[in-house]
Amino acid sequence: MTLSFSLERSAIEKAVGKLKFRTQAFIDGRFCGAASGKTYTSINPATGKPLAEIAACEAPDVDAAVKAARRAFEKGAWAKCPAAQRKRVMLKLADLIEENLAELALLDCLDAGKPISDCMNMDLPDTVHCFRWHAEAIDKEYERVSPVGPDNVAMIVREPLGVVGAILPWNFPIQMAAWKLGPILATGNSVVVKPARQTSLSMLRLAELAAEAGIPEGVVNVVPGNGSVVGAALCKHMDVDAVAFTGSTEVGRQLLEYSAQSNLKRVVLELGGKNPQVVLESAGDLDYIAAQAVNCVFWNMGENCSSGSRLIVHRKLKDALLARILDVAREWTVGDPLDPATRIGPMIEESHMNKVLGYIESGKSEGARLVLGGKRTLEKTGGFFVEATIFDQVQPSMRIAREEIFGPVLSVFTCDSEDQAIALANDTPYGLTASVYTQNVGTAHRVARALRAGTVSVNCFSEGDVTTPFGGFKQSGFFGRDKSIFAHYQYTELKTVWIQLT
Repeated sequence: MTLSFSLERSAIEKAVGKLKFRTQAFIDGRFCGAASGKTYTSINPATGKPLAEIAACEAPDVDAAVKAARRAFEKGAWAKCPAAQRKRVMLKLADLIEENLAELALLDCLDAGKPISDCMNMDLPDTVHCFRWHAEAIDKEYERVSPVGPDNVAMIVREPLGVVGAILPWNFPIQMAAWKLGPILATGNSVVVKPARQTSLSMLRLAELAAEAGIPEGVVNVVPGNGSVVGAALCKHMDVDAVAFTGSTEVGRQLLEYSAQSNLKRVVLELGGKNPQVVLESAGDLDYIAAQAVNCVFWNMGENCSSGSRLIVHRKLKDALLARILDVAREWTVGDPLDPATRIGPMIEESHMNKVLGYIESGKSEGARLVLGGKRTLEKTGGFFVEATIFDQVQPSMRIAREEIFGPVLSVFTCDSEDQAIALANDTPYGLTASVYTQNVGTAHRVARALRAGTVSVNCFSEGDVTTPFGGFKQSGFFGRDKSIFAHYQYTELKTVWIQLT
């Protein structure tokens, strides 16, 4: 039965009661418990109470999943099937996701604490569109012939890598699954997915839908569990050809070490960010900028690697813009993610909430001026809620200025010139995204090119769309990109076929 509901509190609560959780691993086309029989408890971050018992997979389960993926790849039912057929199946998967959109949105809402309005109106529609876009790209790419002499033909072709591991983050569970699986599957690979320990429910349901769509057994496998166990086993496995990871820079470094220790598998990393929003003297409409700036930092509770947590404002505009930002930020309701009016849900878990609160205390102790929020809230719910928080008079040396907080915390800096703004923006080991506000087209081009970030948005907050590559400079990324046709290339091997004609 397809689950659907309107965005009204009573309808949403009724739908929760109809949910069915898939809690076992999905290996070789079927659900199964962990080989050890172990489970772990997934916690609802809005209540602090148990939500589900999930299979706690370990190295033997990873090995079984990799063997199933390799067997499927070698058989060629997916890797060698005609492009048009692979396209049809992936389009069918996109249709099934759309048909079950409300269910999947509710799973992410409960599991990750994401506001239901965001899940229904952004994450799931983007997921559907992502699968459709990559499916449609399958039969649009042509291979090449090199311009050699008349005695030879030199073909340059791309072939799927084989078995790809995909390690997903907890902040956008199903959307990041689409960003990985779209190009991985479109290019004919088999995949072993390790969802985040905190948020496995939507990925397990997605695996079931993939089978229903007609993706052959063994092509999509899901092994939930602790990252230190499952992620490590996947990255060290000698029969995994590549690993794609979205998460922290610290873990990304560890995955590169695992690759070096094993089979030198390809590693694609999308990592952390400490992203600047640069508001120059020529910025323009401050009411518009305030709305964009608040959305940029507080969307998804600030648990977003592209969060614009550093606001760098020209001195002549700072006070006026900050006043407007405070007004807008107060409208961002912190509350139950099942409530359609909620804009900011809970932190993902108690330890992360305490980490965010620790950064807030650090900001206060180092001399930044707290102008909004700064505390835990809604404690009686048992959930892990933090107020929308803004610091003014932040100095570049402070911890809140340099380290990724991954929570609803904005740091405001003052600059006196374009050059100073660029220097402040680039004064970070990260380089994922940046925004610049100016009404001068020349300034916009000049500053956008000067900012060291993988995506620079001008006069808005944006990560681009599915057609544009997403990934970072410096310690925000390694080797590859999510989204766009460029994501296809990193999951293929480039081969030259040289044919002698005479």
